[in-house]
Amino acid sequence: MSPAAGQALSRWGESKGRSPFAGGPVPRYAIGVALILGIETSCDETAAAVVEQGRHIRANVIASQHDLHARYGGVVPEIASRAHLERIGPVIAEALDRADTSFHHIDAVAVGHRPGLIGSLLVGTSAAKAIAWGTSKPLIGIDHVHAHLYGAIMSGPQPPELPAVGLVVSGGHTNLYHLTSPTLIRLLGRTIDDAAGEAFDKAATILQLGYPGGPNLDRAAQRGDPAGHRLPRSLLSDKSLDFSFSGLKTALLYTVRGRPAKRGAGVPAERAAGPLTDQERLNLAAAFQEAVIDVLITKIARAFAACDTDPSPPRTLLVGGGVCANSLLRKRATAWADERQLDLRLPAIDLCIDNGAMI
Repeated sequence: MSPAAGQALSRWGESKGRSPFAGGPVPRYAIGVALILGIETSCDETAAAVVEQGRHIRANVIASQHDLHARYGGVVPEIASRAHLERIGPVIAEALDRADTSFHHIDAVAVGHRPGLIGSLLVGTSAAKAIAWGTSKPLIGIDHVHAHLYGAIMSGPQPPELPAVGLVVSGGHTNLYHLTSPTLIRLLGRTIDDAAGEAFDKAATILQLGYPGGPNLDRAAQRGDPAGHRLPRSLLSDKSLDFSFSGLKTALLYTVRGRPAKRGAGVPAERAAGPLTDQERLNLAAAFQEAVIDVLITKIARAFAACDTDPSPPRTLLVGGGVCANSLLRKRATAWADERQLDLRLPAIDLCIDNGAMI
């Protein structure tokens, strides 16, 4: 959002009254916003939602594109942007209809404007700008990754206590944050190569589990035994809060196909993935998933330790992003937080994937 737009929204918010957030610092521009239309098109979900007072979801409509990208084994940017063009109007209309409202009763329009696929982002931001201009309503640009943390804040009957440690784990991002308010967010660590979600997708491809890779690998892992394979855990230095999953992907590839005789393009592997038995696939899926989740939990623990010297140490853990739907991550995060009597906020499954409500 531009400085001029932020100032205009601040003045408008101050004229409205009390904050929609309870118990913490609030950005001036958020004061009094009652009904927000949120639009999200950063990747391959066309989404729109209507949220009241920051937490009450009146409508949350998501149009997935999995069927369009399945044959390619991943998201094709040009196909994604064209699908957004076809779906953005009907999705917004359905969100307003489900919320029993209209453009003229919306108090502000919010849109995910970074990061993401540029063609996809252009569709959502163009739609949001048009609506805001046509209705003379404030336009708020939202960081898509930070919005995943707000998806976790929306869970539970009451807003969580802040400050908090936040983990966003998705197909494109694996980031750790320290939050002192919903919009005062400090980056603690991030992946230096591949995101956890991308690693899950590539592992599913190596194991021939189909698309979408992450959910398929999760289901396979639930029927496998990780004990037969010890895959590496890259923790970097002793106190590092960054992530690295590229070596883990390579280790799985070598386990499945053997080590190539030499470096270079076109060098054949010892074997293909085909000869694996069904049970071997399940066991390798379980071993890979456990290696990723071990790293995530270890880094969460390090983040809390790093913030423990603050005047107000965090007592809340927020987890968001598509990989937050992973069954083992939810189980392990819950157990870890319970042992330490921390308030864990895991979003509902429909708030883990990209959606308009978090925006």
